[in-house]
Amino acid sequence: MITEERVRDQLRNVIDPEIGMDLVELGLIYDVGVHDEGRHVDVTFSLTSPMCPVGDLIQEQVETETLSIEGVETVNSQLTFDPMWSPEMMSPAAKLFFGR
Repeated sequence: MITEERVRDQLRNVIDPEIGMDLVELGLIYDVGVHDEGRHVDVTFSLTSPMCPVGDLIQEQVETETLSIEGVETVNSQLTFDPMWSPEMMSPAAKLFFGR
């Protein structure tokens, strides 16, 4: 069965190339919705900056990683800046890594 947790685990493979840490730890995955018995997944994510030069690449990786989960047939990845990302959104491990 495909769950939000399973999708988030897979999205740990998407690394922000400028920071070198995955989107989940950075707090950039805002929402994951699993629909139609796992055949469709919606992912709402953000970037550390609206001016991020690799935003298209990150979005493509979010889609590729989600589609690599057995049973997922379609994915809708939605980039948002509402709310704007801030370092406070990082996981405790990421905060510790960055000395916050």
